[in-house]
Amino acid sequence: MTTIAIIGAGPGLGAAVARQFGRAGFDVALISRSHERVNGLAAHLAGEGITARGFAADVRDTKALATALDAATATLGPVEVLQYSPVPHRDFMRPVLETTPADLAGPIEFSVYGPVAAVQQVLPGMRDLGRGTILFVNGGTAVVPHPDRAGTSIAFAAESAYGHLLHDTLSGEGIHVAQLVIPGAITPGHRRKDPAVLADTLWGMHQDRHGFRHFADDLEAV
Repeated sequence: MTTIAIIGAGPGLGAAVARQFGRAGFDVALISRSHERVNGLAAHLAGEGITARGFAADVRDTKALATALDAATATLGPVEVLQYSPVPHRDFMRPVLETTPADLAGPIEFSVYGPVAAVQQVLPGMRDLGRGTILFVNGGTAVVPHPDRAGTSIAFAAESAYGHLLHDTLSGEGIHVAQLVIPGAITPGHRRKDPAVLADTLWGMHQDRHGFRHFADDLEAV
């Protein structure tokens, strides 16, 4: 049995993805800053017949993130699918002319150092398996920068570049890397941005293994 590790797991998209992959036979590692939250979600999923465990790590603490992923592998089995989808902090979204170098430290740690640490931790296991999927989930500013959200616009662009480089480099090893861009907010009941619909989209990206960038909705929704 293999594992999906969901970094930034919460009651919306993270829970929906956990159900989608869990029902397909994956064990689920739920990673977020709050151990209490992911443990509660894991218990809820267990009641639905899904094997899930919670692990606490702040994505801006790369050592803690690596430790959490190592613990997930030791507890559940090798990580075949990695989803990086934490929600950015509100203080990352400052107007561009008010954004100082210090203001960019958090977004870069969050959207660049975190993904790099996570990928480096799970990649050896994927290579041992001979297969794997790495899924990046970003907001619309990854594609269309917004002057009032400078931190995320800059950091998401860097994360996108990293993901695209991985996509091109790892495709020959059976490891598929893809990005889902979700313009605007995840919206329960929305025909394209409901958490369950997005989880199905991510499952399709894992299964179909075509292309790097995918869109959950039109960019006008940014």
